[in-house]
Parts: sequence; structure tokens; C-alpha cells
Amino acid sequence: MATVIDTLKARSAEDRAARHPEKQNRPDTAVLRKPDWLRVRAPGSPGYNETRSIVRDHKLTTVCEEAACPNIGECWSQKHATMMIMGEICTRACAFCNVSTGLPNALDADEPRRVAEAVAKMGLKHVVITSVDRDDLADGGAQHFAEVVLAIRAAAPGTTIEILTPDFLRKDRAENVVIDARPDVFNHNLETVPRLYLKIRPGARYYNSLRLLERVKERDPGQFTKSGLMVGLGETKEEVMQVMDDMRSAGVDFITIGQYLQPTRKHAAIDRFVTPEEFKAYEAIARAKGFLMVSASPLTRSSHHAGEDFAKLQAARRALDARTA
Repeated sequence: MATVIDTLKARSAEDRAARHPEKQNRPDTAVLRKPDWLRVRAPGSPGYNETRSIVRDHKLTTVCEEAACPNIGECWSQKHATMMIMGEICTRACAFCNVSTGLPNALDADEPRRVAEAVAKMGLKHVVITSVDRDDLADGGAQHFAEVVLAIRAAAPGTTIEILTPDFLRKDRAENVVIDARPDVFNHNLETVPRLYLKIRPGARYYNSLRLLERVKERDPGQFTKSGLMVGLGETKEEVMQVMDDMRSAGVDFITIGQYLQPTRKHAAIDRFVTPEEFKAYEAIARAKGFLMVSASPLTRSSHHAGEDFAKLQAARRALDARTA
């Protein structure tokens, strides 16, 4: 029988307050009971424990833990861990995110080596590298991202690399450094519809994020681009469809759509749980709009099944190229 991992109870009240000091004066939001389709198994398999040991031994941070991802048991049992670089403290305070907010520490110059070594030790065919937002850095951490990509290329040349980056807002095209490192997939999540940005993602700007994805294609047309949405925050179907159109106009190849899950009672409340049938409808619509790859389900996350999805993405491009040759 599956066991529900309740992310609302996963950390002590003191820890939640320390992670999100800016949210402590907010009133508690209502918590909706999770439906059966959001039940996942609690972690603890031998593979999970082995992955956890490698992460600890290399002193790495993972978004799997920091964001309280519900898929951690499944992914870590298969040695699929999403590395979160540049520390575990974010300069933003998004209403949906469980990552700690505050003043980050200085960058760790040895981190690229440790990440690359862990990737090689795990024998990963495909790795996802993400980060906190680093508005405190002149380049938003772009050079550090590039150094991690290059270190992985050297230590594990057979591994394909997917990056999930910040928006590099007001960083004067710093993202070019990351693009030029030539990851296999450049991912930046729009997260929600424009109407909800002030409430859900107040430190970001929708059209800046959209333009970032467009600039990747302008600079390196062969690089795959990817972006994701959370649903269940109060958006309408029509708004989701408009975001799909915006992504396609920016040349985005791969869209992910998943259910928003509330990290704590101080975070944005869930408006509703979107049904599996609605996710199937979103998938059909996205494919009709021309995305090469679509992942849409209640438990879809940016890095969930990323390796398998990357193989499908490559196959879809080859098929498209064959049809248009």
C-alpha cells in the first residue's frame, strides 16, 4: 500500500520558520486533503539510501530535498538526483517554493568538481542541474553554472546535461555564458500564468522569463529548450493555453505541467487539485500546438523522468527533421 508523504509535516515548525522568515507573519492557509492520485511511496529503498550517501559524501545540495519533492523516493531509488548548485539559500521568496530564503554564502569554487565527481560515480546517463536564485551576484551565477557543465563534460563525457536556471533578471545577458557552455537542455520554468505572477512569483517578470527562453534559441538554435507550469493555483484553462502559445512563439520544445503542492501552511494555498483527466487534456492540447515533448500529470516535475524524456525529445526531433527534409 502506498504511503502519503505529507510535506507539510516533514520539517519542524522551528525549521520552517528559519527557512521562510518572510512568511511567518502571514496567516495560515487552508490545507486541502490530497486525492488518491497524489499518493506516493515513502523513501527508504537500498537504491535511495545509496544515492543519499553519495550526495552526503560529496557535500551536495539537491532540489529533491530542499523543495520537498514528492518523487524523491522513486527517483533516488534509481540514482536520479537533481543537484542544486550555488548553495541552499535563495535570494527570492516565491510563494510556492520550499527553498530557504535569505542572504546566501559565497560561491564554493570546488563545487563544480564535486558535482561532476558525483555524476560520474552514480553513472548517470542524464543529469539535471538547478540552482537557487543568486540576485546578489553580478552575473546571477552564470559563470558558476557554466563551470559545472564543463566539469561534468570532463568527468562524465557520456552524460547528457540538462540545466534548470534562474531568470538572470537585470544581469545584462549573463545567460549567454550558460548557453555557450552548450548544455543539452536549457530549462527555465515560467511556473504560472502572467496574472498570478505578483502573488506567486513576485520577484520575477513573466516576459523576462519568456524572453530568456527565446534568447537561447536565437543564440543556439540546436539547443533544446524546456519550461514548466504548476496548475491548481487559480489559473484558468484559457490562461494555460495562452502560456502554451507564448512558449511555442519562443521556440520552446518541451513543456511540463504538474500539480502545485503546498510546502507549508504559510505558502500559497492550493486552489484545487487538477484531475488526471484534465492533465491528459492539457497534454493533448500541448501536442497539438507543436511541442516536441509534453509531460503532464499530477506528479510531473521538471526533472522527473528527465532522462527518459530526453531520449523521447531527441527521437521527436529526428522524426520532425525527417518529415521536413
